[in-house]
Amino acid sequence: MNRVFLDANVLFSAAYREGAGLLRLWKLADLELITSGYAAEEARRNLDSSEARSRLEELLSRTRIVPETEEPLPRGTRLAEKDQPILRAAVAAGALHLLTGDAKDFGRLFGKRISGVMIQTPSEFLRERSA
Repeated sequence: MNRVFLDANVLFSAAYREGAGLLRLWKLADLELITSGYAAEEARRNLDSSEARSRLEELLSRTRIVPETEEPLPRGTRLAEKDQPILRAAVAAGALHLLTGDAKDFGRLFGKRISGVMIQTPSEFLRERSA
């Protein structure tokens, strides 16, 4: 089973608009979608309509929520403090992929593996899956 960790911005984007393209992730059969309470709460906080929040809760009901961890990141991994809990949770959960649209903070890590976790945009991941 391919474990895929979803960052808050992916959850937000999937829930923001009915029929969002990212909903394809929840239709892929051989994936276990995971996120953390930290990421889920950030997505909730940023959604401004009750409809979007309801869509988020429905998506989260089909997503495994993993605990945060204080395990240190590998030496030399430079990442904004606010994003470290995301990568740490993905690593601790044994995710093979971390999907994020945060090019500002994760961009230099796109296409790289950190402790076995490939960091990608959702569009890149979906493109690879359909190839």
